Amino acid sequence: MYKILYVCTGNTCRSPMAEGILKKLLAENGVDTVNVSSAGIGTLDGYPATHNAVEVAARHDIDISHHHSTRMNERIFKESNLVFALAAEHHKQLEKMANSDQKLYMLKSFPSPNQSDAEHSVDDPIGGSMEEYLVTFKEIHTAIESALPEILTRIKEGGSK
Repeated sequence: MYKILYVCTGNTCRSPMAEGILKKLLAENGVDTVNVSSAGIGTLDGYPATHNAVEVAARHDIDISHHHSTRMNERIFKESNLVFALAAEHHKQLEKMANSDQKLYMLKSFPSPNQSDAEHSVDDPIGGSMEEYLVTFKEIHTAIESALPEILTRIKEGGSK
């Protein structure tokens, strides 16, 4: 099964929203053979998604209310076909894992592998207002929608380029 992973810091805001967005877009495109998940570099297992993340996602018919954080590890990375870092600091940490150049991308610069700077980062809304979460959700949604044709191509091919 093809596996796509989104990575942020705490796995309670950005990456769960990204996971939910892609799952919905894939379902709308009739794709049900892909495992979409998320993880956090600076978290422990088991934390729920933030209230604001759950609310913003729900406004877009995406249910992340049952999400619980997963701590990023090398096994999860190795098992994934495509890994999307939500910010430059995540990309930098993930680059240290084996074969990262073949599957690691910044969400906002995909499919270009060489744009891992702050300009392509999604700001963390943790502790912010509902408006900040809405802005973050829209930023992530726009990036995923833009990346969707290439993601679908890679799923069809069954591997990363």
